[in-house]
Amino acid sequence: MVITLTGENSFGRQHELNGLVRTFLDEHGDLALERLDGQEVSLDRISEALTSLPFLASRKLVVLRAPSTNKQFAKRVEQLFGEIPETTDVILVEPKLDKRLAYYKFLKKNTDFRDFSELDGNGLARWLCSTAHAQGPTLSMANARYLVERVGANQQLLANELEKLALYSLKIDRQTIDLLTEPTPQSTIFQLLEAAFAGNRRKLLELYAEQRALKVEPPQIIAMLAWQLHVLAVIKTGGERSADEIAKDARLNPFVVRKSQSIASKLSLAEIKKLVADLLRIDTRSKRSLLDADEALQHYLLSLAA
Repeated sequence: MVITLTGENSFGRQHELNGLVRTFLDEHGDLALERLDGQEVSLDRISEALTSLPFLASRKLVVLRAPSTNKQFAKRVEQLFGEIPETTDVILVEPKLDKRLAYYKFLKKNTDFRDFSELDGNGLARWLCSTAHAQGPTLSMANARYLVERVGANQQLLANELEKLALYSLKIDRQTIDLLTEPTPQSTIFQLLEAAFAGNRRKLLELYAEQRALKVEPPQIIAMLAWQLHVLAVIKTGGERSADEIAKDARLNPFVVRKSQSIASKLSLAEIKKLVADLLRIDTRSKRSLLDADEALQHYLLSLAA
């Protein structure tokens, strides 16, 4: 059996790999596992691992990470697979595959092909609910979405936070989430812009004060605002394309694109360019003069609310 694990969702790939390896080792033991990195070993070494018989076990498992980085492997993959004995299982971990290449098409057709794409907000919320259920606690979809909005779309970070919440209570609600988690700077920067474009000056200033209380310095806030403006510009130039298409082309998380579309819809491209230019001016002046960056950033954000 040959399994291919690919896709941009590194957490999903690694979680699946860990599960497959753990299940195999439980049955066949540590001596039955061989791990190789395609960037570090020769084609001969890969061939030896694939074709040799298991030692002191009835089966062996070979885990190959990024074997396509070895160009000779990609060219001879069909021949190599034909030489794999029935006693050997293989897992190929290919983080990035070019769908235009014959290698991709061969793996898609001839292996158990598992593609792990980044999850959007709803996908992350569903995953959180099912994971919580497996661990024991109850978590509603609404509270799962709230956790994603508060912590961000990093699946590994969400998994860590969920584990912490599950140890604290068998019922995970907003009060527990607020008590045990900290809002990530990136998600709060989005909330900052959201409050600004909604004209909510009081909320805007509260969120800015929160950022500073979390020891997020003005240069960091400028950098995160610049990143968010970059996302808005990407969405705006994406035209009528879907969030998934824009995210794929720009290598952004679909969740980030979907969440930013409402703000992008309120702005023209010319307005976004002006916001970028104004932010650049603050950044430049803060490095070359005695400009009070805190005051300048708050004035910048309040001007958006106006």
